[in-house]
Amino acid sequence: MSGEAFESREVRLARRPEGAPADATFAFARVRVGPPSDGEIVVRNTLMSVDPYMRGRMNAGRSYAKPYAIGEVMYGGAIGTVAASAAPEIPVGATVLHNSGWREYALLRARDARVIDTSKAGAEAFLGALGMPGMTAWVGLRVIAEVKKGESIFVSGAAGAVGSTVVQLAKHWGLSVVGSAGTPEKVRYLREELHADAAFNYHDGPVGELLAHAAPDGIDVFFDNVGGEHLEAALAATKDFARLVLCGAISVYNAVSAPPGPANIRLAIPRRLRIAGFIVTDHAAREPEFMDEMLPLIAGGAVKVRSTVVEGLESAPQALMSILRPDAHIGKMLVRL
Repeated sequence: MSGEAFESREVRLARRPEGAPADATFAFARVRVGPPSDGEIVVRNTLMSVDPYMRGRMNAGRSYAKPYAIGEVMYGGAIGTVAASAAPEIPVGATVLHNSGWREYALLRARDARVIDTSKAGAEAFLGALGMPGMTAWVGLRVIAEVKKGESIFVSGAAGAVGSTVVQLAKHWGLSVVGSAGTPEKVRYLREELHADAAFNYHDGPVGELLAHAAPDGIDVFFDNVGGEHLEAALAATKDFARLVLCGAISVYNAVSAPPGPANIRLAIPRRLRIAGFIVTDHAAREPEFMDEMLPLIAGGAVKVRSTVVEGLESAPQALMSILRPDAHIGKMLVRL
C-alpha cells in the first residue's frame, strides 16, 4: 500500500445557475488527496472533458443523472497517470480513463478506472470519438436510428464532439449527410474536412428554409443535438417513416422558462415518424462492439479526431460556459491539466 498523499486543486459547484452559468457558479478549493486504501489508486489527471450534459447536472431535481451537489467537487470524464496505487491490477505509471475530472488528483476505487493504451489512439480520442461522445454517435445511428446505406440524414450541431462523429460515421456507412453549424469556419470544416454533402450556417436564415434548400428531397433520419428551431425544421423536412433521434437540445439548456414545443409536431402522425430520445449509458453493454468497430476507423483515418484544448484547471469553467453558447470551437472541448 502506498502512503503517499498529494496537494490538489478542484472545482466545486458554488451555486445553481439560473440561466447561463457564470463565474460565480464555480468555486476553486485546495485539498489533500490520498493516500489510497486497499483497492484504491490516486490518479494525476492530465486531460479532462467538458460536455453539454454537465449543465443539466447543475440543476436540482430529477433527471437521468444525479445532480452535482452544491459545495462539492464536480466530475466528468478524465484521463490521467496513476501516481499511487494500493491495487495490484493497476500499477503506478499506468494511464487510466475515469469519471473524476474537475480536479488535479483523484482518489478512485480501481474498479472505477480503466487502463487504456494510447499507442493505438491518442489520449484525446478516448474522451472524444473513442469515448462517450463517439459511442453516443454510434448508438444513435446504429441502435436507435438503424441507419441504412443510401439514406439521407440531417445532423444539427454537426461540428461538435458528437455531431462531427455522426457525420463521419454516416458518410462511412454510405448515407447522404447534411449538417448545420454556427460559424463559417465550422461549415467549411463540415464540407471540406468531413465531406458532408451539404452544410449551412444556421445564422444565415430560418433553419427550415436552409434545410429545405440543402435537402430538397427530404430526410430519412434527423440526429438532433440542438433542439428548438432545428427540431421544427427537421420535422418539416421528414420523409414518411423517418426517424428522429433526440440526443441533446443545447439551444435550450440555459433557458429560464420552458420553450414552446415544435408547432408542427402533428406531422409525426401522417408521416408515421419514429421519435426517440436516448441516453448512451443505457447501452453500456454494447461498448465492446463499439470499440471493435471504432478503433480501426480512427487508427486508419476514416474517422478524424478534432479537439479544442485549453490549458489549466482554472480554464475549465470558461470552457464549459463556452460550449453552451455559439462559439468558434470545433470538435471535442478538453482541458489539459
